[in-house]
Amino acid sequence: MKKPMQKKILTIAFIAAASSTSVSALELGEVGGTKFSVGGYLKAEAIWGNPDSGEKSVEGSARQSRLNLKATKEVDGHIIGGFIEGDFWGAGASGSYDWRLRHAYISIDNFTVGQTWSGGFFATAPFDAPMINFFGVGWGTIAGNGGTVRPDFVAHYRTNGFTISAQEPLFQNADMPDMVVSYTQRFDGGSGYSAAITAREVEQLADDSEIGAGVSFQGKLAYGSGELFAGAFSGKGLGVNTGLCVGGTWGPSTAPRNNTNCDIDSAGNLVSQTGFNVGVTQRLTDKLSGTLRYGKVMVDDTADTSAFMTTATLMYSYLPGLDLGIEWRDQDMANHPLRPVGQQVEVMAMYKF
Repeated sequence: MKKPMQKKILTIAFIAAASSTSVSALELGEVGGTKFSVGGYLKAEAIWGNPDSGEKSVEGSARQSRLNLKATKEVDGHIIGGFIEGDFWGAGASGSYDWRLRHAYISIDNFTVGQTWSGGFFATAPFDAPMINFFGVGWGTIAGNGGTVRPDFVAHYRTNGFTISAQEPLFQNADMPDMVVSYTQRFDGGSGYSAAITAREVEQLADDSEIGAGVSFQGKLAYGSGELFAGAFSGKGLGVNTGLCVGGTWGPSTAPRNNTNCDIDSAGNLVSQTGFNVGVTQRLTDKLSGTLRYGKVMVDDTADTSAFMTTATLMYSYLPGLDLGIEWRDQDMANHPLRPVGQQVEVMAMYKF
């Protein structure tokens, strides 16, 4: 049995991992034994687009700016936590956008329930090469996309390196939740890996269904002043997790997002797919680092559907908490209206608190 302090460390680590901003949270104080903290960041970005078809464009936004509130309390040897976070990617017109819920979950020791990152995200993103790109972690993983990366309802249980995740199924008439079981191992110095098995009930023709499943591996090797990243996956019924289906991309604003059976062929058979990603981050100075990443997904359909994305990123820590960045991207399959086929250059300034 884990001691209370060990439980406390595990829970705090999970809460920190659930949001990229909570690590730099500002402690507000303690009331009635409950500790409160606030975190988030303000981010301004500008993107120059050169799509393969259509006209060049320039767009800017501060909508990614976000705010979160965390509360934790120890009760009878158990750590109870709550976390809520939102940004401004809700509906609205230029200059006036609605608040959007990103995370809202409760944690009790090693158990977490609510809306937060998917099991596929936790199995891959911590060991994937970093990017500025806001619309997904890039092709080549099962981390999820805008439609699946944060399920409306997910339950995680973590023990001895294993994470068991049950998520709201994308198939509305499913008899079981979407499932992910992963094992994570971390080493001194920053290296680590995660292996995962994912399964979901896939809708077929004539209201039938079949279980689709896949395996994935994602790893990071720290060396001197840099890190190497690599990962791969393979399976059937994974399109809504990888972002690429038989009919094209699957995401919040791209067809065939309304077709949760986009993992089947015209005869109703499950279609397999594979993908991989590689990357490297190098610290060039104490404040400047550069990252290169390439990812690809290949669907075993009659059209040999595939998609790749290449990114090159420079990040500069101008002051503690204030980062400046620039990123070049090239992709051959649109995965969001703001991420069309072709090249883009993004610059950003982000103040974390």
